[in-house]
Order: sequence, then structure tokens, then C-alpha cells
Amino acid sequence: MRKAVLSAIAMSLMTMSAYAADMASPMTSPEADYATPFQWSGAYVGADIGHGWLNGDFSALGTSISEDFNGATLGGFVGYNWQFSNGFVTGVEGDVSYNWNDKEFNNGESGTEWAGSVRGRVGFAIDRALVYGAGGWTATRGFVKDIPSGQEFSKTFSGWTIGAGVEYAVTDNVFVRGEYRYNNFGDKDIDVGPGIINVDFDQSVVKFGLGVKF
Repeated sequence: MRKAVLSAIAMSLMTMSAYAADMASPMTSPEADYATPFQWSGAYVGADIGHGWLNGDFSALGTSISEDFNGATLGGFVGYNWQFSNGFVTGVEGDVSYNWNDKEFNNGESGTEWAGSVRGRVGFAIDRALVYGAGGWTATRGFVKDIPSGQEFSKTFSGWTIGAGVEYAVTDNVFVRGEYRYNNFGDKDIDVGPGIINVDFDQSVVKFGLGVKF
């Protein structure tokens, strides 16, 4: 009888110890241990600043010259992304920017002012990092000014753009980006009164931006 009572007490103590240990350990679940990857899907808007290297080729009366027009850019962008389960991301983006790249030469002044583009994007997401390529249509307002007379002549140039970049989400709603793009604006004939000048613009741009994802 005494042995049976001692055995029962021992079993009770062991059971209570096991229960206390279970109570002391934190409750976990598979959902708590699983971290949901960041999602790039959705609309976004942002602003960027950068530097552009514009090349202009000017031809008239059988002669031609080439000049560089370099300067800062400031603009904004808006777009939408779709992310797939395998990490691939597609999207569409529009942007507009202003170029400070005018330059005086040969008693004249030339450069570009406002520029914009509409591009498709394809990329791959690694959690909060997104590497992408983009390409599409671009346009800019280019001008030629005769300094002695003060007359200015301008045309809208349009062509194609291609580039690549990297984005990183610093929070669930804010991301930063770095991007390179090449813009080929094509050529236009500009009537400057005494004659016609054929102008051809192309540009390389490096931009850094800050965006908000919705």
C-alpha cells in the first residue's frame, strides 16, 4: 500500500513538472514562424533627380557640327506593378522631367527643356530588392535660338528609350531607386528663317529617385 501511494505521488509530481514546462515555453504556430515576402504589386508615385548627357547633331547647307549639352534633370514618375509567384514583375510607367542643358555656340543657343516617356517594365524581385529593365516611347521639346536676333525656334522630338535600374523597399510603402536610361529622340527639321537646320538629339541619363507604393 505504501509503495502504491509513493508511486502515485511521484507520477503526480512528474506530470505537474511537465505541465509547468509547457506553460513556461512560448506558444508558436507555423504562421508565426513564416515571414511573408515583400510584394511589389500595386500603384506607385515618386520623384527623381539626376544628370543627363545630351548630344546634338546640327546639319545645314551641306555642313554639320556636333555639340554636347549636359545638365541636371528633375522630374516625377507614376506607375503600376504586377508581381507573379515566381518573383517576376511586370509593369508600366510614365514620367516627365525638366532638363537644364542649354548651351551657347556659334552665335546661337540650343538644348532641350521638358521630356517625358511611357515605358513597359520587366524585372525580378528578391524580397525587397527589384532589378528591372524598361523601354518604350519618349519625347522632348528641343529648341534653337538665334542670339543676335533673339528669335527662338522649337520642335517636339519623339523616339525610343531603353534602360535598367534597381529599386529597394526601405519600408512597406517607401522605396528608393537608381536608374540608367538611353533616349534617342530622333531628328527634326527646324525652320530658322534664313534656312532649315536638321537637328538630331540623343541622351544618356542617370537618375536617383524616391517613391511611395500604395
